[in-house]
Amino acid sequence: MTDTQDQPQQALVQFDCKGHATGKMRNDLEVTMSQPFAEGPFHMATDEGSFHGGDASAPPPLALFVGGLTGCIMTQIRAFAKRLKVTVKDLDVETRVVWNWEAKGRVYETAPKSFEIDVLIDSDDPQDKVIELIEAAKKGCFLEQTLGQQNTIRHRMKTPDGWVDV
Repeated sequence: MTDTQDQPQQALVQFDCKGHATGKMRNDLEVTMSQPFAEGPFHMATDEGSFHGGDASAPPPLALFVGGLTGCIMTQIRAFAKRLKVTVKDLDVETRVVWNWEAKGRVYETAPKSFEIDVLIDSDDPQDKVIELIEAAKKGCFLEQTLGQQNTIRHRMKTPDGWVDV
């Protein structure tokens, strides 16, 4: 699809993931898109290296996170290039994400420090058109838009009496 004219003006986009602990630190994940249409399931895994007692049998969750962010902006650039009539002869994206890490007794706490995304586009189009494309892709990238605002994340724990907010 190269246009949004056949799509509703607004829609909810929902992805669901079911994870199951299967190894020392390995998690097997099944991800599906349930709205606005069904897609998947996509099977993925995460694992940790020796620092957390894992076997490094799959990428750590942070690698999937940074890979997802990079893939998201790349996808939007390529999809929107067609819609905005910008020629992209070649595209590379280099993403750096840095977190602060602080020991807190026997555990640690983290906080985001920086997100940097370098976009290398080979295009014969004028610079202002390429900038317009990148700006549109930034606004269309679900992950970048999520990171750019404060979010409320709800955690619940299943108990014999029902769900408890944690």
